[in-house]
Amino acid sequence: MVEIRLTNTRTRRKDPFQPLDPQNVRLYLCGPTVYDRAHLGNARPVLVFDVLVRLLRHVYGEGAVTYVRNFTDVDDKINARAAATGRTIREITDETIAWYHDDMDALGALRPDHEPRATEFIPQMVAMIGHLIERGHAYAAEGHVLFDVRSFPAYGRLSGRSVDDMIAGARVEVAPFKRDPMDFVLWKPSGADQPGWDSPWGRGRPGWHIECSAMSEALLGPSFDIHGGGIDLQFPHHENEVAQSCCARPEASFANVWLHNEMLQVEGKKMSKSLGNFFTVRDLLDQGVPGEVIRFVMLSTHYRKPMDWTEAKAREAERHIEKWFYALVHAGYSRSMVRVLKEGGAWKPLDAVVDALANDLNTSGALAALHEFDLSGRAVQLAPFAASLDLLGFVSDWDEIGSIARIGVSSVGDHPANERVAMLLLARQEAKRMKDFATADRIRKALQDVGVELRDMPGGGYSFSLPADFDERKLDELIR
Repeated sequence: MVEIRLTNTRTRRKDPFQPLDPQNVRLYLCGPTVYDRAHLGNARPVLVFDVLVRLLRHVYGEGAVTYVRNFTDVDDKINARAAATGRTIREITDETIAWYHDDMDALGALRPDHEPRATEFIPQMVAMIGHLIERGHAYAAEGHVLFDVRSFPAYGRLSGRSVDDMIAGARVEVAPFKRDPMDFVLWKPSGADQPGWDSPWGRGRPGWHIECSAMSEALLGPSFDIHGGGIDLQFPHHENEVAQSCCARPEASFANVWLHNEMLQVEGKKMSKSLGNFFTVRDLLDQGVPGEVIRFVMLSTHYRKPMDWTEAKAREAERHIEKWFYALVHAGYSRSMVRVLKEGGAWKPLDAVVDALANDLNTSGALAALHEFDLSGRAVQLAPFAASLDLLGFVSDWDEIGSIARIGVSSVGDHPANERVAMLLLARQEAKRMKDFATADRIRKALQDVGVELRDMPGGGYSFSLPADFDERKLDELIR
């Protein structure tokens, strides 16, 4: 079995990954607060964990991995958006979750096995807060419940700082009902115009940190394998999660491995609205940047290094993506082709790609291995390359790889063979792009000989039509 090594924030080392249960590898990613579009930086942890989940399923089995990513749908930002727009909180969060799904789907990210909404787990949060009070780790004050940071001696180990050092540099809410400036809110009172739930401490709503502790325990158990998110969540969010969960369940380990990705920049600068370089994933997609290109740029930098999004990188990524998919189109790749290759046992990713990913998710190393692959072969010879693209999440639909490569082909009429003819025409277009005019002419003549009516379109694309009695079997020899 492939040995996976991951840099564990908790140990400060790159350690061999040893799941608690190889039959059920469990991981949790902190998800978005759903009040607006996801910006580009929000996509980075999603893609990091997407590659990790794909790798774990490759190594341990498709059914052996449980992946959870939450939605925070109770938050003051959501309340403010509702007040400003006159819409209900549920309308806003439902719409934003739909946007998020659309945008992450466009990047090729798999949906998690569970996507809990915080509002669906309020009873579990209330129960966990009750356990913390009973064990002397939390206290009620003026309608609030706060975690007593000094009651947990290990507080600060995840972020590598002492409590006293944190007080000076942290943005903490100073309130008269706090015993210590670092104590943080588990429960807070709600006004009449705010969402709220009944609890032993009065009508209120949860603090941010308790959400993930309660949801991860409910769906993955008090001990699980991997927890992660952006490095900006390491403190205070993840530090507070560790404190809550370990104090509520002292017999458990909570998360064994902590994975944190570095932040994103744009053209060498921190992304911010004040600098005018802030944009959402949807902004890029609407500008015509394919999701595969965004994914490529993201994966070209190791997750533990700051990632710089630049126009130059996007253009380079687009060239690679087009080259790769031109080659696959030329080889006749489609869903049916992939199914045949899998059934025949040829669908195995390159060892160099798997080894790179197993080495602390070295995605840039995996991409380098793809660049070295000879793309001139037929479908079977390209199977390791195609399977590697699949493992890296670059293909959501093998019947759409022509459009991914931005090749213009349109059919006239509705015929079952249209898709196969389009693939051959895409291969002809690639041959022309490579100045292999002999191959391009040969494909055109072969299609015309079997009854395909072709018309060149402005800009280099094609339009074609097939007679109603066209026999699709005529294409078999051409595609082989």
